[in-house]
Amino acid sequence: MHSKMLRGGLVAGVMAALIGAPLTGSVAFAMNKHVSEAVEHAKEAVSHGKQGHADAVVKHAEGALQHAQGAATEVKSPHLGEGITHLKAAIEHGKAGHADVATKHAEEAVAHLSEAK
Repeated sequence: MHSKMLRGGLVAGVMAALIGAPLTGSVAFAMNKHVSEAVEHAKEAVSHGKQGHADAVVKHAEGALQHAQGAATEVKSPHLGEGITHLKAAIEHGKAGHADVATKHAEEAVAHLSEAK
């Protein structure tokens, strides 16, 4: 009788873990949606920057910055702050027409933002 109760408790615990895991995973995904969007925009900035399009670097880096700043209220990571710093630098250099330097900063932003997930 005791082993049936123990087994029943074990089964209930495993079921709770299996049911609870997807719920916590979806909450974590929802919290990091801004980070994911920031990474995608930053990657677009890098892609355009490698083609020498400083204006497109600015456009995508600004989009990435908006999402990164939105994520900063939900995600606590030093990488997020570093990503924001590099996005601001990418925007500044892109506006000055320095596509190569802006691209380097966008690449750094991608690396940091990817770690913030």
